[in-house]
Amino acid sequence: MIRAPALSDVAEYAYAATAPPGARLIFLAGSCPLNDDGSTAAVGDHAGQAAVCLQNLVVALAAAGARLHDVISTRVLVASSRQPDLVAAWQVVRDAFGDHDVPSTLMGVTVLGYDDQLVEIEAIAAVVD
Repeated sequence: MIRAPALSDVAEYAYAATAPPGARLIFLAGSCPLNDDGSTAAVGDHAGQAAVCLQNLVVALAAAGARLHDVISTRVLVASSRQPDLVAAWQVVRDAFGDHDVPSTLMGVTVLGYDDQLVEIEAIAAVVD
């Protein structure tokens, strides 16, 4: 994680990150709030959907031989024009990453791909095998 002391410290994430030398990059598809049966979880609940997205992200990372601590960038998409909805989803993501304050982009979008979907999380990870 790279800090940028000349930039505001209000952001709850590092401003940049680099992959370690010799790292294998893993580009993950957007993690969606889907249950095992394909239905959308936590309908109407931005924070609840963010939590399910993170659970699914952890599973996808594990399949690629990685974990949350290996993530070097995220993009959190929230289907809302209301800032409190974005913040609700972001707080779940921030808490899941803890001290590993990966560079992130949080953005409101008009619609996401699945019925009743409110949140999607994209990630890039770097692993040294």
